[in-house]
Amino acid sequence: MMEPQKFAVFLFPSVRHAMKAEKILRDEGIAHTLIPIPRHISEDCGVCLRVGIGQQDQVAAILQGGVTWERIVPL
Repeated sequence: MMEPQKFAVFLFPSVRHAMKAEKILRDEGIAHTLIPIPRHISEDCGVCLRVGIGQQDQVAAILQGGVTWERIVPL
């Protein structure tokens, strides 16, 4: 039986930051999904970027200096 895939989400200070991060990852060819922020993480409306948990460090390195994020949360 396969284990369900684990994810990490990057939370941003604004939707504008999330959209910029999405463009950076798209240009780099990194698989990601822009999703609404899960309610158990934050009551704020907004979006976050979901990536595979194994990509978390790579994505953080790519985004470093290009866009600001608030925190990374495993799902």
